[in-house]
Amino acid sequence: MAEKKKVHATKAHEMAESHKEISVSEFFAKNRHLLGFDSPRKALLMAVKEAVDNSLDACEEARILPDLYIELKQIKEGRFRVVVEDNGPGIIKEQIPKIFGKLLYGGKFHRLRCSRGQQGIGISAVLLYGQLTTGKGMYITSRVGPKHNSNYYELHIDTKKNDPIVDKEQVVDWNKEHGTRIEVELEGQYQKGKQSVDEYIKEIALINPHANVIYKTPLNETMNFPRGVNELPKEAKEIKPHPYGVELGILMRMLQGTDTTTLSNFLSTEFCRVSPKVASEICEKAKLSPRAKPKMVVRDEAEKLYDSIQSTKIIAPPTDCLSPLGEEALLKGLKKEVDAEFYCVITRPPTVYRGNPFQIEIALAYGGGLEADGAVKIMRFANRVPLLYQQGACSSAEAIIDTIWRNYGLSQSKGNLPQGPVALVVHMVSVWVPFTSEAKEAIAHYPEIVKEMKLALQDAGRKMSSYIRKTVKAREQRERVNLFEKYIPELANSLSVLTGEKPDIIEENLNKVLKKGMKDLLAVAEKAEETKIKGDNVAFGEKQDTLGEFEDGD
Repeated sequence: MAEKKKVHATKAHEMAESHKEISVSEFFAKNRHLLGFDSPRKALLMAVKEAVDNSLDACEEARILPDLYIELKQIKEGRFRVVVEDNGPGIIKEQIPKIFGKLLYGGKFHRLRCSRGQQGIGISAVLLYGQLTTGKGMYITSRVGPKHNSNYYELHIDTKKNDPIVDKEQVVDWNKEHGTRIEVELEGQYQKGKQSVDEYIKEIALINPHANVIYKTPLNETMNFPRGVNELPKEAKEIKPHPYGVELGILMRMLQGTDTTTLSNFLSTEFCRVSPKVASEICEKAKLSPRAKPKMVVRDEAEKLYDSIQSTKIIAPPTDCLSPLGEEALLKGLKKEVDAEFYCVITRPPTVYRGNPFQIEIALAYGGGLEADGAVKIMRFANRVPLLYQQGACSSAEAIIDTIWRNYGLSQSKGNLPQGPVALVVHMVSVWVPFTSEAKEAIAHYPEIVKEMKLALQDAGRKMSSYIRKTVKAREQRERVNLFEKYIPELANSLSVLTGEKPDIIEENLNKVLKKGMKDLLAVAEKAEETKIKGDNVAFGEKQDTLGEFEDGD
């Protein structure tokens, strides 16, 4: 028996010796598909996307109208150099290695404010992928102002420690007063068409009409996307978390980490929309003293506090943390990039999911140069970032399919996208976009989000339907009338022979009948269309469930 115990102990010790800590860099090096680098074509797109996101965020935060230069150079078969340069505020010297060479490092993860980047993974993941596929690092040049040096770095990532390795560091001459330039070599595949870098850049220009973008393809083609508006989107303000969006475990962590000395003070200072009066009400429902020390609250008491928060009426969070593009700018961006004969933009009022404020913007283009055959073209965005992959897994696809587009003049079979010459832009703005994965390619199916998208789509559908009814159908009827008018003189002559009536009198009467018939036909069509739309509205409803009155600030 003693020998058997000894064997078991030896095995346990052997197993213990094989256990090692895994760094986040090592994990993503083995699971790069989780970050979107799961094919050479997609990897090239993700590299451009992450660099452009960082550039646009930096420019907007510094209130600088963005000027971006993007270049793809083919080094050899299957290998590319990606260059992205901006005119942003630059990065201070000490921060450059950590921002580009350390995963999960950044200033946006804990900040509740509308921005593109959230997790501190994107740009360092580009370096990691480039390093894995080519063995080369990333080259960064950055300058914070005309009176400061331009700092140049060559970096690798130590994947075992998740720390940057500085291969080279020096001061260089650079003709920009401020900004950042990155260069990285990686395995990739360039291909035009759907889900390509070309499509991504075009959509970036659409949803960021305040940006001036120059893009040079591997085929040496230069595409210019000039600025459409000269004003930046509204600056988003940072807010504290809303109590409804905090789960029990997070609440317990916040209680232990706070610097406040009383429970009442903790609730009113660590959360938004909690006044001292509301804090006292929460404590009273939880049967806890408002003067209790937060760090002394045990798990059972924290659970009572959590339940009390959920049962207390707290108004919705402020919405000045959001930065929607706005109807005018979105319309200009759409007209700049999509050739159509009709455009409309719908902006829904802000609302919330899990205590997080969000807002939906919808733009619709109809006719013109859009393809009449096939499904409508869908362009999805989150915080002004194009989402090109996993369309079927996105809440926007669910909202579009569930909308009854037959009521608005488009053909649609059950469970499928509508058919017709339409381009749809679906844009979600939020302090925390609930992506389905780290690759940030699809928005999760929260009922509140799907509902807001559907309401906006219905509103856009009604406007399109009105245009089709009044313009397109009227035009088609006029074309039919014009065709019939050509045969009226011949018909009048034939009837004159049969009846003995003068041809000009018969012709005049036929024209009167034709005009009245067309007027009656259009009236019937309009009434039928209105009946369809009313039925659609009754089926879905326009009522919204909100957490309370919305305000622009505290």
